[in-house]
Amino acid sequence: MSSAQDPFYIVKEEIQDSIDKLLSTFHQWERMPSDGGEQLRLTKEVLALCESIEWQVDELDKAISVAAKDPAWYGIDETELDKRRRWSSNARTQVKNVKKSVVTGNESSGTSTSSVKGFRRELMRLENSHQTDKSNQYNGQDNDDFISSESDRQLLLMRQQDEELDELSASVERIGGVGLTIHEELLGQEKIIDELGTEMDSTSNRLDFVQKKVGMVMKKAGAKGQFMMILFLLVLFINLFVLVFFT
Repeated sequence: MSSAQDPFYIVKEEIQDSIDKLLSTFHQWERMPSDGGEQLRLTKEVLALCESIEWQVDELDKAISVAAKDPAWYGIDETELDKRRRWSSNARTQVKNVKKSVVTGNESSGTSTSSVKGFRRELMRLENSHQTDKSNQYNGQDNDDFISSESDRQLLLMRQQDEELDELSASVERIGGVGLTIHEELLGQEKIIDELGTEMDSTSNRLDFVQKKVGMVMKKAGAKGQFMMILFLLVLFINLFVLVFFT
């Protein structure tokens, strides 16, 4: 599980924001006169923040204990658990030192300068430790984000290629369908041409047969027969003309 999705890191950031606010308020408290009302207000604010952060750290420790029972199920290992325990311990130490300093300062305003300096050195060490841990966390998060973005980009490219292949397949199917239709039309046209050729051959044969018959009849009838046939056809034409136009 990446740090961007791990609930531990989400809660950790919230607690760290509270610790940063606590340290900022504590530094303001240090600069205030011990007999002023502003320091009293800051004291109450610091102690309230300490109580809130201690409760949050306690809850975070409970979550770490639960995860330690079955680290594999939560996708973490012992190294990660140790890292989380160290951060929780450092956070608790920071809050404890601030709380102790404020309480001691209220009980006795004569706190030595050396003890304050020593306490501030301890705070700086813990803050630097936090900054290093935070930097490592961000580097790991950046790596996770980069891997995730690369994976998403590869998936997007694969999805686009699949869509292009689907479109190409559909185009090939359409072209294949058009080719089959053209083939069927050509077969139909070829069949019609064959039938027409057969009909023309049959008609030509019958026409040749009729012409031969007419030639034979005309040859047998002679010139007189031909004249009588022409005369008969002329009379038949006149009768048909009269029937059509005068009746």
